[in-house]
Amino acid sequence: MNYTKIGALQTHRYIWVDSTYTHEEPCGLVEAMWVGLTSIPGRAWGINVILRDGGALYRNIPPHAVSFTADSGQEWSISQAQLWDCYSYDFTVLQNPIMRGMEVSVRLKADLILHGQYLFSTAHLHDGWSDAPEQDKEFIFVKLNNGRLTIQPTNRVRFIDRSFVTEELPKLKLQEIVYSCEQ
Repeated sequence: MNYTKIGALQTHRYIWVDSTYTHEEPCGLVEAMWVGLTSIPGRAWGINVILRDGGALYRNIPPHAVSFTADSGQEWSISQAQLWDCYSYDFTVLQNPIMRGMEVSVRLKADLILHGQYLFSTAHLHDGWSDAPEQDKEFIFVKLNNGRLTIQPTNRVRFIDRSFVTEELPKLKLQEIVYSCEQ
């Protein structure tokens, strides 16, 4: 399904939200049901939730303000939560059933690799960047083992299937060619 600005997740997820971003009088982490996303060019993904207390639908929570555990005391920055800003209002949410819940490792910096679980992916549509192979990005949403969310492009995420995948990752080249069978 394609969305413009606001879209739904395939399945909801229970998370915790830093009330500094949602409440006039912050009260720590509050429970929420993650139900959707907002994509606005030049901004981080917006996390859309239904708050447990009161049932309010709250949109555009930044990804570094959410946690999968109530006791995630680890500081988390916007740059750790997401590498690239959104670049289109139009997007699609994909949850590959083969990869659902698969273990991943994520390279946040050259010397910082964290482990987690694949949740789903998003891709932007109907813009110049998506039409250029060397600029097109797929955003992979990962629930990290430290309880935090990170959203990274494919070149920062390694999928781990111990029965199939080897440890050594080859140096991969950037896709820069548009292929057509009728040229």
